[in-house]
Amino acid sequence: MAKGPQVGEQAPDFELQGTEGPFRLSELHGRRVVLLFYPGDNTPVCTKQFCSYRDNSAAMSGLDAVVVGISHQDLASHEAFTTQYDLNVPLLADTDKRVAKLYGVAAPVMGTRRAAFIVDEQGFVRYRHVHALGVDYQDVDDLQKALAALPAPA
Repeated sequence: MAKGPQVGEQAPDFELQGTEGPFRLSELHGRRVVLLFYPGDNTPVCTKQFCSYRDNSAAMSGLDAVVVGISHQDLASHEAFTTQYDLNVPLLADTDKRVAKLYGVAAPVMGTRRAAFIVDEQGFVRYRHVHALGVDYQDVDDLQKALAALPAPA
């Protein structure tokens, strides 16, 4: 049985510090939210992933969703990563892996498994993709397709 919330279930609420200040999921009811869990700052695949969002900033802006990255590094690491690569996605510091555990994506060796969750306007998980190995990621086109497949807001 898979751990963490499944599609159709309520997304666990959480609050974390991020590169753009505090983030609390429940404060975004009424908006779609994309949670991008990733193994680590300055790792090859994660750097490629977040730089791809930067390089496709117009498409990212057109997603009509709040997008955040979440990993177990601290805020100083996230800020350095953001500055070094001029990233456009806020990064949240899940240093105790509490949120990764809530979402079933905590991993013993890598810390946080690569995954994407889309939470709808009412706080329900509408999309869930957990990567088996973490060597690929959801690019902007994947996120656009996943958001487009969701039911229209009520």
